[in-house]
Parts: sequence; structure tokens; C-alpha cells
Amino acid sequence: MFYRENGQFKTSYRADQQIFPILQDRIAIALLLAIAFVAVPMMASDYLFRAILIPFVIMSLAALGVNILVGYCGQISLGSGAFMAVGAYGAYNFFVRIPGMPLIPALILGGLCATFFGILFGLPSLRVKGLYLAVATLAAQFFSDWMFLRIKWFTLDTPSGSVAVSNLQVFGLPIESSVSRYLLCLSVLAIVALLAKNLVRSAIGREWMAIRDMDVAAAVIGIRPMYAKLSAFAVSSFIIGVAGGLWAFIYLGAWEPAAFSVDQSFRLLFMVIIGGLGSIMGSFFGAAFIVVLPIALNQFLPVFAGLFGIEISTAGVSHAELMIFGGLIVWFLIVEPHGLAKLWSVGKQKMRLWPFPH
Repeated sequence: MFYRENGQFKTSYRADQQIFPILQDRIAIALLLAIAFVAVPMMASDYLFRAILIPFVIMSLAALGVNILVGYCGQISLGSGAFMAVGAYGAYNFFVRIPGMPLIPALILGGLCATFFGILFGLPSLRVKGLYLAVATLAAQFFSDWMFLRIKWFTLDTPSGSVAVSNLQVFGLPIESSVSRYLLCLSVLAIVALLAKNLVRSAIGREWMAIRDMDVAAAVIGIRPMYAKLSAFAVSSFIIGVAGGLWAFIYLGAWEPAAFSVDQSFRLLFMVIIGGLGSIMGSFFGAAFIVVLPIALNQFLPVFAGLFGIEISTAGVSHAELMIFGGLIVWFLIVEPHGLAKLWSVGKQKMRLWPFPH
């Protein structure tokens, strides 16, 4: 009874178009943000920040970008790791080569570099789709691996392609502690998530979904497939590029091209599939699942095996992680192909109808 729109009347179009039309949703989001920005920095340990919270926030941002392209526009992409790499190395070059370059503009410029890179490798989407488009975007992954490893200009003539950053500051405040790094990443995520939520509800967002559902019918009613597809690649690549810059600058500190390998692309795609295609909330669910599950298995699997008198080595735990992870992905694809976001939506709908049967 407490989760209903009853009595929440809208008296203007602006109120009717709110992102969260139910008052309870607005209160829940405000409480969630208060916990994330205030309570978590006060209570979380340094290990929790470095191992779980910072990777989760950055991966949520990257999954958000992938979801715009794959979930909302229906364009399969296996080049997300390449877009992260371009964003990271682009931000690095702006940050190092331009004296006094602030961190935030460097990350934005790195995201713009990823935007142009994404549009370039998004051009095949105008002619091919499905598996062929996935292979075309996979070419971006191999091209970026070769480019940052062989062209020494991007890494300031470093032989191995490994680079590092230090003395990071935002508005004169040092970004050295785990709390400051977490708050920076969380602020970027909150802003981008709000903008993305508004974007997918706008005219261009509806064009993306029309292209996803049936591109021929969308073209018949006047939607330009070239504009819709390339704009999806541009927005998605920008967000992923910013996430790549944060991953390199904030989480890694020192990195090489192998940090953005094809494994990263598959990991981001699995986040979107498990979390839910075409759902902003699903990006968060998928990132939480992918980041937390390996750590949870690594901690509890030896204990669980010990209950049955079985000793499991570190290598055994690693192999078991891969098997369990793969099995869960298959299970989600069979049992709930719409991901965790669909389960969340069903739960909210049941709350609206409670205590009456559905």
C-alpha cells in the first residue's frame, strides 16, 4: 500500500515528465545518494574502496555506455575495451603534454578521442549488423592493442607501452586517498547516469529504440538510420572513454595496453546482458554482479569446500570462478534473458499491487 501513485496527481506537463514520477522513488534515490556520498566514505575500509567500490563505480559507468549502444540501439559491440583504451591514453597525452592541464578536462578530452574512434568503427553499422557488426567492432579492439603497443608516440616513447600518472588534483584538491578517488568517480557516475536517463527518454533515445526494434520500419517513418546509429556510437564511446580514463588514472595509476584487452570488452558485454539490456538500472546491477562475484567466490569457496573436507588450491579457486561465472551467465540467458533489471521491475510491480494478487 505504501508504494502507489494514488493521490500523487500531476498538475503540469513538467511534473508529468519527471524521471521518477512516484514520490517513494524520489525519496529512495535521495537516500541512496546520501548513503553513497556520506555514509559509505565514513564507514568503508580502505580495502573495500580499492577492491570493490571504486571498480564497481567505474565499471557501472562503462556498462552504462555499453548499454546505450547495445541495449537501447541494438548494435552489438565487442570493442568496448578499445574505447576505454583510447579514452585512457587520450586523457594521458592531454594530461602530460599540456602543462597545467586539469584532470577533469583531460578526462573529457579523452572521452572525445574515444568518440571519434567509436564513430570511425561504427561506420560499418550502416551496412552490416548482428554477428558481422560484432566482428567489425572486434577489429577496433585488435587495432587499439597494436596502436598503443607499436606507436610509441602515444606512450611518450615508452618501450613497453606502460605509462603512469601521479599528483592528481581536482579544483586544487589532491586526489590521493581512497575516499577522494571514490567520491570523484561517484560524482562522475551520478552526473552521467542522470544525463543518460534523460537522453534515452528524449527524441534521440526513442530513435535508438526504434532502430533496435526494427530498423526498416524506423526508416520508413522518417528516422535516419545513419544519424541514429552513429549518434549511439558517439555517446556510448564518450561514456566508455571517460570510464577508461577513470579506470587508468584513478584505479590503476600505472597501466599498459593489456589492461584494456578483449577480456575487458567481453566483461562489459556480460555486465549488460546479466544486468539487463535497455535499462539504466541494469548497468548497475550487472557491474555489481561482475565485480562482487569473483571476490565473494574467492573468499567463501575455500570455506565451503572445507566443510566437506576438500582442500582447494588458489589455482582451483580461479578455475572454479570461471566455471561458476560461465554457468551463471548461461542460466541468466535461459531463465531470465532480460537480466536482473527485469526481476527488479517485477518486484516493483508486485509492490504496487500488494496485498492484492496479480
